[in-house]
Amino acid sequence: MLSSILRASLFFATNLSAGLPAALTAMQTELVFRGVTSGFYGALTEAFREAEPAWEAALTVMVLLPLANHSIELLVHWMRGTQKLLPSIIASMILTAFSTLFNFYVMRRGALIVGSGRGSLGMDLLRLPRLAVDFVTWFPRYLIRRSSRNSTSSRPDDH
Repeated sequence: MLSSILRASLFFATNLSAGLPAALTAMQTELVFRGVTSGFYGALTEAFREAEPAWEAALTVMVLLPLANHSIELLVHWMRGTQKLLPSIIASMILTAFSTLFNFYVMRRGALIVGSGRGSLGMDLLRLPRLAVDFVTWFPRYLIRRSSRNSTSSRPDDH
């Protein structure tokens, strides 16, 4: 539901310069497309949430799943005559790169899942602001931890 609304808005905004009818058609097309496919791709992302090593699983969900998804999305919008097709698909791909990685991150922490260990959507939505901050700050925190480990291991012994 959240993906459908977000992506439909993206297609609307991207196609608005082609006129309101074009924007509405692109939005409606994306709403239907995402309504049909989001659960499937969400389930695939969730299936990788416990895969190890985590970086390989993240790379897989960031590259292979969107490649399949956007190929079909391109075909659907081409058949429907989306006016700003290339900018729409590029914007959708950029959104997918970030949203898939974010979804993978929160799913590894037990949010937005439908399988074992799931919580209610309401509880997940309450957790999202904190998880979003953790996601955005993960890489800087990783660099700081790595830097502090390297600096302590490179010190000469005091003996």
